[in-house]
Amino acid sequence: MTAVNERTRPVEHTRLHIGGQWLDAADGAELPSVDPATGEVFASVACGGAADVDRAVAAARAAFENGPWPRMKPNERAAALWRLGDLLLADAAEMARIETLDQGKPYAIAQAADVPSAAGLFHYMSGYATKIEGETIPISAPGQYHTYTRREPLGVVGLIVPWNFPLVITAWKVAPALAAGNTVVLKPAEATPLSALRLARLALEAGIPPGVLNVVTGHGSTAGAALAAHPGVDKISFTGSTATGRKILDAAGGNLKRVTLELGGKSANIVFPDADLDKAIAGSSDAIFFNAGQACAAGSRLYVHDSVYDEFVAGLVERAKRIRVGDGFDPATEIGPLASREHLDRVSAYLDAGRAEGTIVTGGNRIGEAGYFVEPTVIADAGPGARVTREEIFGPVVVANRFTSEDEVVAAANDTRYGLAAGVWTGRVGTAHRVANRLRAGTVWVNTYGVFDPSMPFGGMKESGWGREMGHEVLHDYTDVKTVCVDIDG
Repeated sequence: MTAVNERTRPVEHTRLHIGGQWLDAADGAELPSVDPATGEVFASVACGGAADVDRAVAAARAAFENGPWPRMKPNERAAALWRLGDLLLADAAEMARIETLDQGKPYAIAQAADVPSAAGLFHYMSGYATKIEGETIPISAPGQYHTYTRREPLGVVGLIVPWNFPLVITAWKVAPALAAGNTVVLKPAEATPLSALRLARLALEAGIPPGVLNVVTGHGSTAGAALAAHPGVDKISFTGSTATGRKILDAAGGNLKRVTLELGGKSANIVFPDADLDKAIAGSSDAIFFNAGQACAAGSRLYVHDSVYDEFVAGLVERAKRIRVGDGFDPATEIGPLASREHLDRVSAYLDAGRAEGTIVTGGNRIGEAGYFVEPTVIADAGPGARVTREEIFGPVVVANRFTSEDEVVAAANDTRYGLAAGVWTGRVGTAHRVANRLRAGTVWVNTYGVFDPSMPFGGMKESGWGREMGHEVLHDYTDVKTVCVDIDG
């Protein structure tokens, strides 16, 4: 495989996918797909708007009200979702190529991690298609009654996904929505639309009927806003920034649709003096530099006990300097570029703030002039009120701080409007459980960081969102409860 050949080979699906058909946008608009490793346009994608969202919602509604999907036997839906997981694995080489072109992540990682992770979601959730159950309820009202609950699909679900893990987060949302019997209108990020379109083709091949999974590519301010506000949509699930999440919530209020929000993070990563420092250094490096730091759960606030701070930061800096940043199609690359020019400018502004607010120990610069590459960066001596300490940078930038006591570091870790994730590194089991219990975060990793599994619920507290992705918890967000009370007296 050469980078030139992978870039020049055309992408197969670039049109909207509505009702099982590939369609141009109603107004003929196009959206350029830019390769973040080169800054050059490599494909032109249909750019949908409000009229296209109307078409997609109508197709999803027809598939829900009149189509076979919600009425299939649970094992039939399960089989189709399992086949989709298998097809993703069989398509790993091409799907990974699309992710690398669109998002910039290393091809080897996309093929070995992202695609299997997405496939695993469909495999895992296929099992829940046969396990969505109600309960019988013994009631005390006078008379004889058989009372029970049913869990039923919500209807038409709008899914809006971000650009940092396009395929994986799409699977997080599509798999449980379909397992529950809903139909879907999916709006991928405008910077990374192509894996969603390819997934729609694989879904048809897997036997998921037309209209069940519709994809409208386009801008968040037009297509995304129209989907969030659409009166024909019963639920919105959104992953992205907290600021955009507020807009989604406002737009969804028109028909009081259900809303799930998985939003930003500024996650604390805490290293106690009794931790295995070599393991903690390696894990903390991965926690912030994986995917060029473009992860909502990234361990971007590092707190290290004063007694080991100097040794730890020196080790982290050494690792950061060794990381190979480059073209995702280069087998030696460990992290790729930032996903867009706009995001490069945003991260660069934070690097300038870091110079003013603290000390850049390593990194802090753009790499080259072509593409959107940034050095892995460690900032020290930035106070608790600094922008780089309090605001989500979403790049390969970590802010390192000292602490001397457990109470001090827990207070510092919780001193944020976010509450998505956290990390704790310690050799003491009591410290591990005690601190994990005290942290206000939806996920706490202990002596590891960034472990995800289809069975593990993921989501945030505070301004990091509402609801959960994955695990059996997510099915509550894609089903409604109906109570049935039957008089059986006579």
